[in-house]
Amino acid sequence: DMDNDLHRLQKIADRFSKIGSKPDLKDENLADVIEKVIHYFQRRIPQTGKRVQIALDQRNTVFAHVNRELFEWVIENLTKNALDAIETGEGRITISLFERTKHVYIDVTDTGKGVDPIHRKEIFRPGFSTKKRGWGLGLSLSQRIIESYHRGKLLLKDSKPGVGTTFRIRLRKF
Repeated sequence: DMDNDLHRLQKIADRFSKIGSKPDLKDENLADVIEKVIHYFQRRIPQTGKRVQIALDQRNTVFAHVNRELFEWVIENLTKNALDAIETGEGRITISLFERTKHVYIDVTDTGKGVDPIHRKEIFRPGFSTKKRGWGLGLSLSQRIIESYHRGKLLLKDSKPGVGTTFRIRLRKF
């Protein structure tokens, strides 16, 4: 476990070192990147006392030009927020991966509490949070990584109080 913790701390340090520098983008199988994040959370969910299923919904192999470490970080942030939004102790997070003619899409959908309509315009603002802990940087950092480094778009696609939320990442195909 200590080796895993050390590896995790090194990964976090590496991610921060990439912020502000020119990203190294490579063609990556997005399902591989997402599955790694899902596996990370599946090992940790039992410790939260929640029963949450996380699944990848994918129809075919999808590649995109990404920085693996930074893109992984975005998926982790969205998954962590989805997990936090599931307050009932039971729920589901589905990460859908698909492509169209010009774009690749990643939807992260949860069955959580939803985003209050009065907060919709603020959720990507640095420092904004409805949680008791944290700095309110996850969504703003994720948006910056997707938009500045990957030249894509991160947006709140849909949210219904008491039903759940979907965040969408759109990346251009190269």
